[in-house]
Amino acid sequence: MTIPRAADLAGAQARAIAGWYAAGCAAPEPAGADPLLRLVLEQCSRNYQLWNQEDQARRTDLPDAAVAAVKRAIDRLNQQRNDLVERLDEALLAELGPGMNPAAPLNSETAGSMIDRLAILALKCHHMRRESERADADAGHRARCTAKLAVLGEQRADLERCLDELVAAARAGARRFRVYRQYKMYNDPELNPELYRRRPPGG
Repeated sequence: MTIPRAADLAGAQARAIAGWYAAGCAAPEPAGADPLLRLVLEQCSRNYQLWNQEDQARRTDLPDAAVAAVKRAIDRLNQQRNDLVERLDEALLAELGPGMNPAAPLNSETAGSMIDRLAILALKCHHMRRESERADADAGHRARCTAKLAVLGEQRADLERCLDELVAAARAGARRFRVYRQYKMYNDPELNPELYRRRPPGG
């Protein structure tokens, strides 16, 4: 397995997001031959779905039951998103492991979490670009969104460079990262007291 350049990963995320929106796809199924890229896009799809659920959660015209269902979907998708970050780190470490120096300085952020942040930035760029081109918005709105889009683009370019530097440094034995388990306790009926205290006896 090869590790693509961060700009290639970010480009694939952006293209996938644009395609999912164009197709009106609520639950995209990433495809492709490269296993790492497929995993990157599967993780990106959870961010895409989360974004859309978060938009729904902020509607004021939905009944309470619908908002509650959306909130539960957000919890489920966020758990999947974090699980997929861990799978990304496992896949990346499997590739980098032979050259990883166990005595090298430890990076506080993992490569998988950086790929997750790239997916979020791809979504922000997509939506900000759409806002900057809105025909029904005034010129001031479009100008403000165009300026914000430029900042987001700079942030994404910086993050791409940082990810490439981390991968190169890990290959060279100069830095390392680990798989960090997120342990989303609120989703676990054994760890969330609001769930296990209300569980029926014997349930």
